[in-house]
Amino acid sequence: MVNTPEYRTLIGPDELAEGIDQVVIFDVRFSLADPQAGRQLYHAGHLPKAHFLDLDGDLSGPVGPGTGRHPLPDPVELGTKLAAAGVNPEAQVVAYDDSHGAFAARLWWLLRWLGHDRVAVLNGGYAGWQAAGLPLATALPQPEPGQFQPQLRHDLVVSSEALADLLEQSGTTLIDARGAQRFRGEEEPIDPVAGHIPGAINLPFAANLDDSGKFLPAEQLRQRHEHRQAIHMCGSGVTACHNILASCHAGNELPRLYVGSWSEWITDDRRPVATGE
Repeated sequence: MVNTPEYRTLIGPDELAEGIDQVVIFDVRFSLADPQAGRQLYHAGHLPKAHFLDLDGDLSGPVGPGTGRHPLPDPVELGTKLAAAGVNPEAQVVAYDDSHGAFAARLWWLLRWLGHDRVAVLNGGYAGWQAAGLPLATALPQPEPGQFQPQLRHDLVVSSEALADLLEQSGTTLIDARGAQRFRGEEEPIDPVAGHIPGAINLPFAANLDDSGKFLPAEQLRQRHEHRQAIHMCGSGVTACHNILASCHAGNELPRLYVGSWSEWITDDRRPVATGE
């Protein structure tokens, strides 16, 4: 990818294949139903040069009282893992999964939070790479370690306490990326309380995609992500990153993330809960 633009949101399979020797690739396939599935799939076959990172073990911190299901990881620990894979301040990083970017977007956001902007998600993911007839590998990469020092962007993160204050102010839009039935409280397969935060609007992350599982064109995403001063959330701060990625691909500034999201909000029964639209 020498002499080509930096990729900061999405990259296509052909573009990645052309410049694969100049990028650091991470496979972040994961299944909430089977947390070991992603690692098993990685060892069965992955993109050439790809390293594996686990949502629970690498891209999240320990769950504790009052946290959501996927707290932020320790930035120094994550930075060390990224450096070991060859990430340095100039590296172009690419993340992919087999869930239409739902987990890859989490790593994309984490790198932006750590101060690294040259990161993109493989549009179409693992399936898109396969559909393009591009090669796979089983060999583990042997990178030259990089030098990576996190430069945290604290302004990208919103706490539960700060969110409660912000929702009392005009001009703040809280966007929930969960599916409509979970948002309305009609079903809740994961968390112990159903519903949503009062005042939030629902933009399910899956609607950022076309029928093939690729992100919609930027102009269509721009119509969907027109909110200013938005704060994004979901169940645990993972799929909300998909909406943030889509918003940035549409040309918007990087919005804020309520990392704890619904699973943290409901740990305090004094916080209000709404159901329905």
